[in-house]
Amino acid sequence: MSAGGPRSRGETLALRHQLIGSSCKLFFPENPVKIIQAKNQYIYDENGNAYLDCINNVAHVGHCHPEVVRAAHQQNLLLNTNTRYLHDNLVDYAQRLSKTLPEKLCIFFFLNSGSEANDLALRLARQYTKHEDIIVLEDAYHGHLTSLIDISPYKFRNLGGQKEWVHVAPLPDTYRGLYREDHEAPARAYADEVEKIIDQGLKKNRKFAAFFVESLPSVAGQIILPEGYFQKTAMHIRKAGGVFVADEIQVGFGRVGKHFWAFQLQGEDFIPDIVTMGKPMGNGHPIACVATTKEIAEAFSATGVEYFNTYGGNPVSCAIGITVLDVIEKEQLQARALQVGSLLMKLLTQQKAKHPLIGDVRGVGLFIGVDLVKDQESRSPATKEAEFIIARLKEEFVILSSDGPGRNVLKFKPPLCFSAEDAKLVVKKLDKILTEVEEAEASRSLC
Repeated sequence: MSAGGPRSRGETLALRHQLIGSSCKLFFPENPVKIIQAKNQYIYDENGNAYLDCINNVAHVGHCHPEVVRAAHQQNLLLNTNTRYLHDNLVDYAQRLSKTLPEKLCIFFFLNSGSEANDLALRLARQYTKHEDIIVLEDAYHGHLTSLIDISPYKFRNLGGQKEWVHVAPLPDTYRGLYREDHEAPARAYADEVEKIIDQGLKKNRKFAAFFVESLPSVAGQIILPEGYFQKTAMHIRKAGGVFVADEIQVGFGRVGKHFWAFQLQGEDFIPDIVTMGKPMGNGHPIACVATTKEIAEAFSATGVEYFNTYGGNPVSCAIGITVLDVIEKEQLQARALQVGSLLMKLLTQQKAKHPLIGDVRGVGLFIGVDLVKDQESRSPATKEAEFIIARLKEEFVILSSDGPGRNVLKFKPPLCFSAEDAKLVVKKLDKILTEVEEAEASRSLC
C-alpha cells in the first residue's frame, strides 16, 4: 500500500509498466484484474467483486487456507533457518511424502521451485548415468532456468533453438497427434517413436541420460497420455542406460483424483526413477522437492560436492507442506477432485454434443481441457474464439485461460475445494457464451 492509501487500479498498472519487465505478462493485458484478497476458490478485486478461480493449481487446497496460514505463522514465531541444523519438520515431511510414493523412491531433496527441482533432476540423471542427452516431448515445458529452457520445446523453439543433446519425441496426443483415437495401440505406437529416436542417437554415438516427461502435459494442451506409454518408454530409455523422470509439478498431490500422483494413472506396475514436484506443495508458498532412489542419490553424493539450498527444506516450508498434506486428507480433497472433476467432464461433454466449436473434452480429476476447433473434420484450432470466450468469462466473473500450441484449449486446474455448484455455474456461463459466438458466426455467414 502506498503512503497515501490504496492505489487506484490505473496507478498500479502504470507503475507496473514503468518498473516491471515487459516480458512478465498479465492475464487480460488490455483490462487486467487487480486482486487484493483471495479465499478458497475465489479471488476478489479492489471493488469487492468475487471471481471464481478455475486455473490456480498453486492454491491447491484453496486460497489462504486458514490451517496453512496458521502453520506458517506459528513456525515463523519459533524458528526459520537452513537444513544444516537438525529439525524435525524436515524429516517429518520427508517421511509423510514417502508414504505417498512407491517404496523405491525414498530419498528427498527440498528446494524452492519446480524449476529448481527439474534442474536438480537433470543433474541427478546425468551424474548417475554419466550420459548427457535428454529426450522430451513436443511442446513440453519444464521450467524457466537456462538448463530447462534447453529441454522445453515450448520455449526453445522461439529462442536459441534445439541443442544437439536434446531429442524431441512426438506428443502422445490421441486427438491431434500422429496416432489418434482410432489407432489400435497408441501407447505402443508413440513409445516406438521414442525407441526410434534412441536407436538413431546411438548410431551417432549419443548417450542418453533421461526421458523427461510431464505426467500429464499441461502447456501442450491438457493432454491425457495413453495408458502403458510410460512403461514402454521407460523400458526403452533404461535399456539405453538412461532414467525416467516424471515431472509432477503441475499435476501431483491428488489433483487427478484416482491417484495421489498422475504417473500412477499409467498403472501400479510403473515406477519412475526420479519424481519432481512443486506448485501445489506449499499452497502458494515456494517449496519444491525431488524424490529419487538410493542408488541415484548415492551416485550424486559420490562427487564429493555438497548439495545445499539456502531456503529449501526450511522449518517454515516444511510446516506448510505437512499442513497441506493434512488438509488434503482431512477434507478428502483427492476424492473431491475425482467427484467434481467427473461431474465437470460430464457437463462439458454434454456441451460438446451441443456446440460444434468444441472438438474434444479430455481430462482426469480436476485437470481438464476443452479443445476448441473451427472445423470438426480438420480440427483447426479456434484460437480467436478461445481468446474471446476467456475475455467474456472474465466479464461473468470467472477466471479461465487457454493453453496448447494453438492457444485454443480451455484449461481447468482449479483449487481442489472447487465444488459441484462451481462446475455447474461455469458450464452454464460457457454454454451461454458459446451460443453467443455461434450465433454471431451464423449472422456473418448470412451477410
